[in-house]
Amino acid sequence: MRVLVVEDDQALAMFLQRGLSFEGHDAQWVGDGEAAIEKSRSWKPDLVVLDLGLPRRNGHEVLQVFAAEPSRCSVLVLTGHGEVEERVRCLNMGADDFLVKPFSFQELMARCRALLRRHQRHADPVIRWGDLVMDRLERTVERCGRGVELTAREFALLESLMLHQGETCSRAELLEKVWQMAPDTATNVLDVYVNYLRRKLSAVVEAELPGGAVIETVRGSGYRMALRPPAVRSLGDTAQLPTAVGA
Repeated sequence: MRVLVVEDDQALAMFLQRGLSFEGHDAQWVGDGEAAIEKSRSWKPDLVVLDLGLPRRNGHEVLQVFAAEPSRCSVLVLTGHGEVEERVRCLNMGADDFLVKPFSFQELMARCRALLRRHQRHADPVIRWGDLVMDRLERTVERCGRGVELTAREFALLESLMLHQGETCSRAELLEKVWQMAPDTATNVLDVYVNYLRRKLSAVVEAELPGGAVIETVRGSGYRMALRPPAVRSLGDTAQLPTAVGA
């Protein structure tokens, strides 16, 4: 899910961003209220983790703007003031949850998960691509009905590709979204993880049909899901697959 962290304490903001990214979310950070409003409108996050003590426009003003938006996101408020009156004020202004500093990171993650589940309740979190099925809410992947065990980073990479079906995801875009790296970073980590995914996805069906790789390389650009989705097969069909590509 897309999570926007709005916090002017850079150390805390980066800590939250890294933690949310490790959980598999696409997390971005801004440091003031005006930037939060602009980023929310252009990026359309599923959840905003919002500090109240912000420069330019404070958290209360940001909450008012979010509440008036036609398609509002969930908002988790962070504050150093735990008085009942402050909580009631924020909830009445449109906040979905409230957490007082200092807080446990585990509790923050649990509250984020709860809000994201609520946000997705009326939307289908399942993405399908031929015989490949991803449940973004339960964080599971199946192929031909068999579960595929992925790490958080592998899941995030596959999710990015499946959300852009039919489109090429550039190397720069994937490095930024999945690893939070600068687009011009010189690294082969993306190629390594694409190979991890290909092996795991083909291992489930014992072998891939000739020319039937789920993830295609677009030379000079990046990667994409196959333009032709793999045909939906049952488990019984996998026994008829060739034992090796080109067999």
